[in-house]
Amino acid sequence: MRGTVDGFSHGLVTPVAAYLMACLGGVLGLRCTTRALRSGGSVRPGWLALGAVSIGSGIWTMHYVAMAGFAVDEVAVGHDPVVTFAGLGVAVVMTGIGILVVGQRGANTMAVVTGGMITGLGIATVHYLGMAGVRLSGRLEYDTPTVALSVVIAVVAATAALWTAVSLRGFLPSLGAGLVMGVAVSGMHYTGMAAVTVHVHAAPAPPAGDDAPATLLAPMLVGAVVFLVLAAVIVMSDRALLTPGPARHSDAAGRVAAGVPAQRLPSHRGPVERSGTGRADRGVSQRARRP
Repeated sequence: MRGTVDGFSHGLVTPVAAYLMACLGGVLGLRCTTRALRSGGSVRPGWLALGAVSIGSGIWTMHYVAMAGFAVDEVAVGHDPVVTFAGLGVAVVMTGIGILVVGQRGANTMAVVTGGMITGLGIATVHYLGMAGVRLSGRLEYDTPTVALSVVIAVVAATAALWTAVSLRGFLPSLGAGLVMGVAVSGMHYTGMAAVTVHVHAAPAPPAGDDAPATLLAPMLVGAVVFLVLAAVIVMSDRALLTPGPARHSDAAGRVAAGVPAQRLPSHRGPVERSGTGRADRGVSQRARRP
C-alpha cells in the first residue's frame, strides 16, 4: 500500500528553521575559509578545520530539522542512531576536503570547481545517508531523475557559494555566499524528498530499538546548535573576518591564484651597465695618456 507522505507536518516552521541553520553553518564556514586564505603558517589548518565543522554541522542540522517535519500518515517514523551520527561525520569530512582544496590552492577556477563538487556531493551524501537511516514499517522508493536533479542543485549551488566567498572580499559577500549555501542544502533536501515514495506494510509502529524523532533528534540538534553559536562567537571576535582584505598565500603561485600581484624586484641592470661603461671609459683614457 502506498503511504501518504507529508514533508511539512509542522507547517513552515521546519523548512524555515532548517534553511536558517544551513545559512548559519554556511556563513561561518565560508568566512573561516576566507580567513584561511588570508592567513599563513600554523593558523591556516585551524581555520579550515573550524570551517569544515561549521559547514558540516549546518548541513547535518538542516537535514534533521527538516526531517522533524517528515511524516507518513499510516505508520510511525523512526531514525537509526548509528546512521544518524555517521551522517554528521560524513558531512564534516567531505566539506572539509572541499574547502581544503580551496584553502590550499587559492581562488582559481579549478580549485573552486573541485571544492564545490566535493562539497555538493557531501551535501547529497548526508541527505541520502540520513534517508537510509529512516525506520518505518515499509520501504522507500526514489524517482531517479529527481534524485539526479537534487545532486546537480547541491553541486552547482555549493560551487557558486565557494566562488562568491573566495572571490569577493568583505562580510556582506560572505553573507550572500552563506545564503547561497543554504539554498544548496535546502534545495537539495526538498528536491530529494520530492523523489520519495513510501510503500507501507501493516505494522503501525517502527521496529524495536529505533527512537522516535522527538526523543532522538532533539538532544543532538541542541548540541549542533550550541556548537554553531560558539563558532559564531569565535568568528565575530576576529576583526579580520569582518573586514575586507586580499588573500595572502605563502608562495608566488598562491598570490597569483588569489589575484594578488607579485612584488616586482628592483632592477640593477642600468647601474651595472653604467658602472661597466665607466670602467671601460677610464681604461681608454688611461691608454690615451700613455706616451
